[in-house]
Amino acid sequence: MVNPGIQGLAADSPTRVQSSQTARTRGGPQEYAVAREAEVFAMTEALKLQDSIPEVAATSLIGVIAKLEMIVGADRDIGDPTDFPWPHIASVLRDLKAIAGSLPAHRRSRARTRSDVTKHWESAVKLVAALQEEGEAEYRGDVTVF
Repeated sequence: MVNPGIQGLAADSPTRVQSSQTARTRGGPQEYAVAREAEVFAMTEALKLQDSIPEVAATSLIGVIAKLEMIVGADRDIGDPTDFPWPHIASVLRDLKAIAGSLPAHRRSRARTRSDVTKHWESAVKLVAALQEEGEAEYRGDVTVF
């Protein structure tokens, strides 16, 4: 896996992916571009879900635990998870689990995962094709820029 150049998705500096990395991918540069865009679509969907959590009211202790699990899990994107309030939130989560129990184990089905991958891949194929078409049109001088 390479650094996609999106801060927060990679631990190292936010730099653009080098063209030599594209050459090492199976299928060539177009398939690599599609895979990168599909990854962006998937991450965007996950972030939208994460952003919607504050509007969802928990109706049980298990619901509160689920929300805190999501918050604690998201702390991987922050600079230092040992800074306030992250250890405190993790402590509250441990206390709640000790009182109410942990969340039941859940694993998505392979069919659901494949369906999501297909959806993001198809969106990415359309985007890359449109960008290539736009680039070719600009090269021919067919596009009017407003």
